[in-house]
Amino acid sequence: MAEGKSTFGLDKNVACAVTYVLGWVSGLIFFLAEKEDKEVRFHAVQAIILFGALTILSMIPVIGWALSPFLCLAGFVLWLVLILKAYKGEKVKLPVIGDWAEKWAGK
Repeated sequence: MAEGKSTFGLDKNVACAVTYVLGWVSGLIFFLAEKEDKEVRFHAVQAIILFGALTILSMIPVIGWALSPFLCLAGFVLWLVLILKAYKGEKVKLPVIGDWAEKWAGK
């Protein structure tokens, strides 16, 4: 990963990792603020889609409530993996979501 600073003055690897810290909220903040760095934008969009979808799925009456413990566990594991990999400069492209993130990050 090329070294550099993001919009918030963070090192690029730190900015990529922080996009996941607060789930879709931090993803949205970085997506709106970062206009240049496509890698930070990719991680931000991936965070928005992934954690937004998990949030919405867990709110569906009965089915979502029943699946909520599993969604929370899966979300927590993904959250940890994505933060650590992004910090190390490794790009983890999730199936389907990663394709959408690449498409939208380039705009």
